[in-house]
Amino acid sequence: MADYFEIDFLGVETKKSGDAIALRYEKDGANYIHVVDGGYATTGETLRDHIVTHYGDPAFIDHVVATHNDGDHARGLITILEHFEVGTLWMLRPWMYAEELIGRFETYTSVERLRSVLRSAYSNLAALEDIAVAKGIEMREPFQGASIGAFRVMAPTRARFLDLVVTSNKTPEAKVEESAFDGFFTTLVEKAKSAVAYIRAAWGAEAFPAEDTSNENEMSVVQFAQLCGKKILLTADTGRDGLAEVINYAPFAGLTLPGIDRFQVPHHGGRRNLTSELLDAILGPRLENQPAQGHFTAIVSSAKEDEDHPRKVVMRAMIHRGANLYMTEGKNLCSYENAPNRGWTAVPAVAYPDEYEE
Repeated sequence: MADYFEIDFLGVETKKSGDAIALRYEKDGANYIHVVDGGYATTGETLRDHIVTHYGDPAFIDHVVATHNDGDHARGLITILEHFEVGTLWMLRPWMYAEELIGRFETYTSVERLRSVLRSAYSNLAALEDIAVAKGIEMREPFQGASIGAFRVMAPTRARFLDLVVTSNKTPEAKVEESAFDGFFTTLVEKAKSAVAYIRAAWGAEAFPAEDTSNENEMSVVQFAQLCGKKILLTADTGRDGLAEVINYAPFAGLTLPGIDRFQVPHHGGRRNLTSELLDAILGPRLENQPAQGHFTAIVSSAKEDEDHPRKVVMRAMIHRGANLYMTEGKNLCSYENAPNRGWTAVPAVAYPDEYEE
């Protein structure tokens, strides 16, 4: 059989969005199954059943990648590790670097204590580690430059990841007790943040906020592969710094930018992960007019009940650069080339929003 690939973005349906992605591909006569995140705990069962049904009931998965600790990405991988034999589990475990980081934490002098606290702080990854140890699954670090089958890790670099661990909100420093008033005030602030005003705008207009995404999102593993002549970029929840690393590392990974054929929109379409300049460098500049047909595929993993994702400014930005944009929103999406026919039907691309968030 000729080389092929199929990338499945499963619908993660809760009040918050999540990522659960399965890939199967053949390259140069070798076949691979590659899982990237598993959504929430219940999503893992759906992902397991999907692989069994559509990938020929395999016993073995070559690569499993936990992009970062968030429960909407990592929790579902427990089912995958328990059900299948796995070649390699790829994830970045902050506690593994406790000895190197101890000098950067004022309140800790014991490496073992710091390691224990970090492991508790990143408990979703720790749960995966426990299973991997019990089953004898090899674990490896997906830092920039690592090869995962046909994929190359584009971000994060080791140095930036360690900085993110130290400066994260999960950093195990002394915690200040929160008063009842503080909690009430925080709730009011969050409600105020969720009230979003919209601006009607002509084609091409887009504006992203100054605030960046969280450290945990920036820890996300970003992967690139060129399969069947198509450039594929899986971004997880990475933010602006992670995308900047992708751009800087691209020449060393054989990735010519701008230009991506299959693009996972970061963080379920969050607007704090992107800027117009980063998108220009990765996807290309804004087109003068809306094309009748896009020239690349952009996919957002977003739940129907998630009111915050995707942001309309992100949807517009994708279409401005020529994307055929798709969202999971209660359905599974498959993007493929030369793959076996499943009998699935095509879905229409998302319509262009005529407004975006103020």
